[in-house]
Amino acid sequence: MTDLDERISSVLRERAEGETDTHRLLRASRARGRRRQLRRRAATGTALALVGVLGFVGVTGTDLGGLTGRLPWTAATPGVTAPVPPRADGVPGVAQRPDLVGTDPGMLHLGVDPSQARYLRWAVHRSIQVESIQFSVGGGQPVLVEVSRSAQAINQRPIEGVPIRQAVVRLTFDGAVRQFGGTAGGLVKAWQPVPGLYARASTLGGDQSALARAVDAIRWDEARRCAAPLRLSTLPAGTTMSACSVDVSAYPGVLSVDFTLQREPSAAMWVRLLYGAQTGENTTESNRAVGGRPAYLYPDGTKLELLGIPRAHLTAEFRSPLPGTDPPEGDPGFTVADATSVLAGAQVAKDLTDPDTWE
Repeated sequence: MTDLDERISSVLRERAEGETDTHRLLRASRARGRRRQLRRRAATGTALALVGVLGFVGVTGTDLGGLTGRLPWTAATPGVTAPVPPRADGVPGVAQRPDLVGTDPGMLHLGVDPSQARYLRWAVHRSIQVESIQFSVGGGQPVLVEVSRSAQAINQRPIEGVPIRQAVVRLTFDGAVRQFGGTAGGLVKAWQPVPGLYARASTLGGDQSALARAVDAIRWDEARRCAAPLRLSTLPAGTTMSACSVDVSAYPGVLSVDFTLQREPSAAMWVRLLYGAQTGENTTESNRAVGGRPAYLYPDGTKLELLGIPRAHLTAEFRSPLPGTDPPEGDPGFTVADATSVLAGAQVAKDLTDPDTWE
């Protein structure tokens, strides 16, 4: 792991803690919503809630921030087949090559059986050497499976959906199913599917048989691409992609794509595409051009948005140095010009809700 990888790993853990706090708010909000839904029709309540959130984004131009990447697990539209990351023929899965896990941000070295499970989210983080898939089986409670070549990398990641003080669970990878988070938590299983690979499956609730069915749906002998309706064709010199994350848990109403770019020794950039079917027209006024298209540089000078994408926001956020670090001497980090080149080369699918048009 490089010095920049270590810096990003540290920041990601800090950001994970913040996202867990957001999860806590989301869970409380959903709990209140469920109580209201007992007095109302559930489908209508859910639809209105989603329209309200996305309508606010469209009218105000406000970025949903950490909320968008952690939409409620139960928000997926019933009866709609969510996208499936395409097979990467010729690429070995973890059963054959566990050493490849986390080495390519564009590649997942495991999958789930789409005839049994619905993909909700998939991600590869090269800087912390972790790949993950979130999915549901038979409409049950979603399960998050995370794999790494490092037991420490798994144990350092907070379990999603519970308060941070209960989310860091040190596990022995013996295959036992354990409870976490008290009455508000769920079940977690940690094991070694093959020598040299560490896996963790976690789910909210306490149905051990459902967790077992989910684990059985995992396919260790296949690889899939981290496909997304966004492709970055131009990167600044010396820049590489270190993470890819796609969230289709609320598909086709909402989907999000997140890419992390890095450049040694300390520069990082986060590129996000957020689509909402109910998002209104973005009324933000352009204050610059990107590749001949209107764009908006936010007042703090660290976030650039490409305008004119129907029902979607495409942004590049760059900070140098990374939060909590000092910039090495002579390192300018990423600049507005770098963000401009990235967004100028961004290719967005013609139909964000049609996976056949994704790259």
